[in-house]
Amino acid sequence: MNAHLRTLGPVMLVGAGKMGMALARGWLDAGLPGSNLVLVDPAPSDAAKALAADYELTIHAEAVGLDPNVLVLAVKPQIIGDVMEGLKQAVGPQTLVLSIAAGISIATLSAGLDTGRVVRTMPNTPAQIGKGVTGAVAGPEVGTDDRAATDALLSAAGQVAWFDAESDLDAVTAVSGSGPAYVFNLVEALAAAGVKQGLPEQVAMQLARQTVIGAAALMEADPAPAGVLRQNVTSPNGTTAAALAVLMADDGLTPLMERAVDAARKRSEELGRG
Repeated sequence: MNAHLRTLGPVMLVGAGKMGMALARGWLDAGLPGSNLVLVDPAPSDAAKALAADYELTIHAEAVGLDPNVLVLAVKPQIIGDVMEGLKQAVGPQTLVLSIAAGISIATLSAGLDTGRVVRTMPNTPAQIGKGVTGAVAGPEVGTDDRAATDALLSAAGQVAWFDAESDLDAVTAVSGSGPAYVFNLVEALAAAGVKQGLPEQVAMQLARQTVIGAAALMEADPAPAGVLRQNVTSPNGTTAAALAVLMADDGLTPLMERAVDAARKRSEELGRG
């Protein structure tokens, strides 16, 4: 339980999608009273409705008449302008704004909501199980208490990393924000390679999926660098070494991942420019 969460309310969450719901459930499980959480979404998902039922919450279609201490924007960047227009009257001098909208700058958020108390963040989907990691950058008017409130909210979903330069968040988006999808695609590719070697499709997927799950759990349990863990699996001139000779070649996994991350970063920058 996080004692700080018990005193934060009211917290208004705008956007009841997957990430918003992951954060909300994490807050509630970590000690935020349901009476201190306000959900706003004109078209809530089934998951949002289920969460509301579990914790006896009301989902509001709009923010009219609500007066939050913390406003969390969990909406898609493509609609952020219209959303902020409807939220201006809900933001008061007491309101701290947290945004998880990819690519939307602190300047844009501050101008759209008429406040400098803005923290721009980028979480990732493992927040759904408390295993996420969130990058955060504070706006010019964010104080020590605001940072503590942000840490209390974000740490309920996993680890938090603060950055001084807002431009770093585009790279954070490309590495950890989008990163879970890369891992899932790795599982798909590994399973497909197994099928090509003659394994039944279902068995190949089972092997690939559990291998990644187990490797991640091992990495969590062992603080050694990833390179050391890799070496621990690799016998000289063995099967793993043969595969790594392909993956670690000049045209192997590293340059491929660099191109993928660079593409994601550029897209994050484009979203910020509108």
